[in-house]
Amino acid sequence: MGKERELTLRPIGRVVKGRPWLAHDDRWEEQEAEIEIEPAWAEALDGIEGFSHIWLVWWLDRSDGAPAVLQVHPEGREDTPLVGVFATRSPRRPNPIALTPVRLLERRGTRLRVQGLDACEGTPVLDIKPYLRRGDLLPEATIPGWLERLWRIHDQNKT
Repeated sequence: MGKERELTLRPIGRVVKGRPWLAHDDRWEEQEAEIEIEPAWAEALDGIEGFSHIWLVWWLDRSDGAPAVLQVHPEGREDTPLVGVFATRSPRRPNPIALTPVRLLERRGTRLRVQGLDACEGTPVLDIKPYLRRGDLLPEATIPGWLERLWRIHDQNKT
């Protein structure tokens, strides 16, 4: 193994409209948000509007740090199994990095309007990547039964 290099991350933009901090609804998948990209990165956005969806890599800047325990009941619900933190979308991560695929609704200069972002207003955005149907779409992907049950509960509560 070689010498480990220092890791430095710098935001390329921020979430400027969208989910308020401490939002407790489960409908973030349907909500719109806006991302403002720093002017220095404006040319890097050229061509992005040709994609219907993009990946947003963002910093969990309000995370309470690394998990205190390595196994949790998802959403703190005792009716879900005890699973490792890597099997959840908990914001308490060893490294506070998040990745969300979103629908790109519009680009206006350095502002992107998206749908389905679970980041809050003010959240730093680290990178943007196009969503690719070949490679990113995995029709054979499966999820555990406890998550299917949890989603059914959330869907019932939406009505």
